Amino acid sequence: MKRFHFASVTVFFIFFAALAARAQTPATNSPPSSTIASIKITGIQKFPADQVIAASGLKTGDVVTAAQIQDATNLLAALGIFSAVNFRYTAKGDAINLEFQVKEAPTYSVSFDNFPWFTDAEIGSAIRKDVGLFTGEAPGDGTLIDEMTAVIEDLLASQKIKGSVTHQLLAKAVGEGMVMQFRVEGPRLRVQSVQFGDSIAANSERLKDRVSDIKGQPYSLFAAEVFENEHVRPLYIAKGFLRAQIGPPQTHPIPDANDPKETAVELSIPIAPGSAYSWKAVSWQGNVSVPSMDLDAAVDLKPGEIADGMKIEALWQKIETYYGQRGYLDRKLSAEPQFDDAARQVTYRVNISEGPQYRMGDMIITGLSLDAEKRLRQAWQIAPGQIFDDGYYELHMKILAKPSRDIFGDLPVHYNEFGHLLRPDTSRHTVDVLLDFK
Repeated sequence: MKRFHFASVTVFFIFFAALAARAQTPATNSPPSSTIASIKITGIQKFPADQVIAASGLKTGDVVTAAQIQDATNLLAALGIFSAVNFRYTAKGDAINLEFQVKEAPTYSVSFDNFPWFTDAEIGSAIRKDVGLFTGEAPGDGTLIDEMTAVIEDLLASQKIKGSVTHQLLAKAVGEGMVMQFRVEGPRLRVQSVQFGDSIAANSERLKDRVSDIKGQPYSLFAAEVFENEHVRPLYIAKGFLRAQIGPPQTHPIPDANDPKETAVELSIPIAPGSAYSWKAVSWQGNVSVPSMDLDAAVDLKPGEIADGMKIEALWQKIETYYGQRGYLDRKLSAEPQFDDAARQVTYRVNISEGPQYRMGDMIITGLSLDAEKRLRQAWQIAPGQIFDDGYYELHMKILAKPSRDIFGDLPVHYNEFGHLLRPDTSRHTVDVLLDFK
């Protein structure tokens, strides 16, 4: 939903009155107006001021009414790049100095999911040419996205490609955060072949078994990136190629072998393996409650062994679980690799922010009968005041995903939905468990 933020009513009517006081023999039924001496934008960081002013539809020298300034405010709010837009003015003789005060909204990186006819740079360049406020990112909604969509559709039309462009905000295929994904609906784009840019991947039987995940399927950059991350990347880091450069996927449109009138996609995945590293050591920083020797005991890699990236990632998860089982719900672990390229060894420096230790607070249950609730409380093994075990909580939630005889016995318990939530109290360092059954 678009949110429009207007100047206050008081400012609006003061402005209106000021224009009326300066108006000289206004035409009958004509609203009071004044000339804009200057326009200023405050609160911007990402966007050029001149482009924001242009988007408002106003310029220096325009003779405007209060309603027209409000319309310009609405135009800026509708773009989607601002979460708040207000205006104010100061008088300068018979003219005004106008200021738009804005607050920038979150923007997201963009992804062009199934456009094999163009590179991302080509699409981005076309948008940048026609959409002055395009910075390489997109807002969550608003008219700016509509302008971007129109440019992409024009680009398709220039190559006589029929299709409509849609967009959606979704989680990135790889890494954290969200991405605004643009797709073209209409053309049939099947992946006809998949090529790997390195012999390890090309000769992998495991990849040969999984390549059907994308080969023969509709082409999607998102799907190709997921394939790289879930299947190609593990193949390399498990062999110690911790700095392997994989992707981004490259595409070439070709005639479909099954129907030459249709377009298919030849997909290639560039791979630069780099050096394979061996494990040397790990050092722990910031750990107070857990001695380093206890953390060392969790490491199942020996010096000189292949630095298996899958084992290394599992080790960090193991350490986080270890802390969670001891009530450290806010723990954060940051692992920084230090590569010795001459010896082809890697050492990790791991910074641990433990946070406070939480104890069990209340259990709040909704949606169960009194007898079923009593059984559930009896089955729960963390008493109020005891150190909270996040591992036990996660295991119990999996059991409760559907009615369990181990908990409810022969009671006639039925529910289709189960919701759960932890509610930490950061001042008391307790955590409540909220369970809802429907």
